[in-house]
Amino acid sequence: MSPLSELDLNGLREQVVRLGGHTGRPPDASIVIPVNAQGDLENVLHILVDITRYTGTHSLEIILVINNYPPEAPPSEVETYRSLGLKVVSIPNVRRPGEAVGFTARLHGVQAAASEMAILFDADCRLPHPTALIDWYVHQFKAGAQAAYTHVDYYNLRGHWSIRARILIHHLARWIKRFVLRIPTTRGSNYAVHRSLMLDLYDKGILADELNVGPAFKSVGGRVAYSGSKELIVLTSGRMFTGGWRKMLRYLRYRLLYNLRVLPVRLNVARYTKRERDPVRTYINNQPRS
Repeated sequence: MSPLSELDLNGLREQVVRLGGHTGRPPDASIVIPVNAQGDLENVLHILVDITRYTGTHSLEIILVINNYPPEAPPSEVETYRSLGLKVVSIPNVRRPGEAVGFTARLHGVQAAASEMAILFDADCRLPHPTALIDWYVHQFKAGAQAAYTHVDYYNLRGHWSIRARILIHHLARWIKRFVLRIPTTRGSNYAVHRSLMLDLYDKGILADELNVGPAFKSVGGRVAYSGSKELIVLTSGRMFTGGWRKMLRYLRYRLLYNLRVLPVRLNVARYTKRERDPVRTYINNQPRS
């Protein structure tokens, strides 16, 4: 049996309804999760269960953006998730020239959000402390933030030394950008934005990837909040990382050049990303193959 058939769907539906509240007002926050139909239709169940463990006082809506499937064969999970009370945006292909595909999928969810506060996660994330995390995000926005993010770590990492070195360098680079260069380092698996400002900056051509969300918000005077508290950590899957020192060095070179192209805040930033070369990722047994 699949995880979807094993899950207590009625119980999950009850929790989704509970989170939505019954006030007749827009939710306090909209949680947006892109779902790659080739690899995450069941992965997303784990973070959905995490979110429904929220016990705070704020009302929440959950939006899934299911994408990357043949137009003539939408996955059956689209209707299954809608029946649970989730808002589902279903789009066969979200790719746009020069934009990171996950970012573009996220934008569709932000556009559909009923709240001006959108909290953005990935389908393969885990939330160890959902109540503390969501309440922190809501508090930051009530205090005047236009964007916010917390520390991200990994689960299910392979034990290769090259992978450990890559993660260490990754965290060090983010620390340098955040504390030395004062660059807000928002990343796709865990951040929140003011909906209208996000859409306005996107329409102006300033956004094409999560990497430039923080700098773009800062450039227009938006306050960007950050916390490294252990209680607010979000875990993202390490399944994309494979071992090999040469592969690590190629990746680090790519990331350095990519940062230099994308971090500057400028119009038509999608012209500089070269993301149109990104391959369509496929999966076997929940592992990326290309």
